[in-house]
Amino acid sequence: MDKIEGRNAVLEAYRSGRTVDKLFVLDRCMDGPIRSILREAKKHDTIINYVTRERLDELSETGHHQGVIAQVTAYEYTDVDAILARAEEKGEPPFLVLLDEIEDPHNLGAIIRSACLAGAHGVIVTKHRAAGLTSTVVRASAGALNYVPVAKVTNLSKTIEELKSKGLWFVCADMGGTRMYDLDLKGPIGLVIGNEGEGVSRLVREKCDFIASIPMKGEIDSLNASVAAGVLMYEIVRQRG
Repeated sequence: MDKIEGRNAVLEAYRSGRTVDKLFVLDRCMDGPIRSILREAKKHDTIINYVTRERLDELSETGHHQGVIAQVTAYEYTDVDAILARAEEKGEPPFLVLLDEIEDPHNLGAIIRSACLAGAHGVIVTKHRAAGLTSTVVRASAGALNYVPVAKVTNLSKTIEELKSKGLWFVCADMGGTRMYDLDLKGPIGLVIGNEGEGVSRLVREKCDFIASIPMKGEIDSLNASVAAGVLMYEIVRQRG
């Protein structure tokens, strides 16, 4: 289930430990039950969106939202340390895929699927302006979400800095970079893929050690984010042997 509607249902979702990605609340509605829900949302660091009744009606699948709709995850997130521990357990240098505000759930699912097949130890996504682990993502991953842990972070630049201190280095995808074949992509590595429209943000790009470009010979100059991710993942696989 991707959405939970109604005051009691949303409050019980929090109390039962469900992960709520986003909360949509009727603007200026601040009665007792809504205040209780908002306290839980802030306690769990949920993104809160105050919207009009018309917007809630559009989002509603039941027509009985009572002024509040929660978007919940189909799968639970892990944390970055657990992903690193997974690599250590396998006796392999860490191979992480970091997504800088990927918004299309089909792209997210396809990237997770490629990450699974390429042997990546985990995927890291951003909390804001990014797709969550909805049922659409589950379907697009073709079951890969059962095998690839996904962590969610608030600040991708800070996460990269922390991982660098643990021995990882980072490469991001950008048309203006060095040909991927000319880069050494072995060792503990994080591959950064940018937003579908804007690419990798400036702050994140500045944290990366290398910028990789994919050779292109056609009339258009860009690949779908999930396709670019797959191409670069498999260049990493090739180099790692």
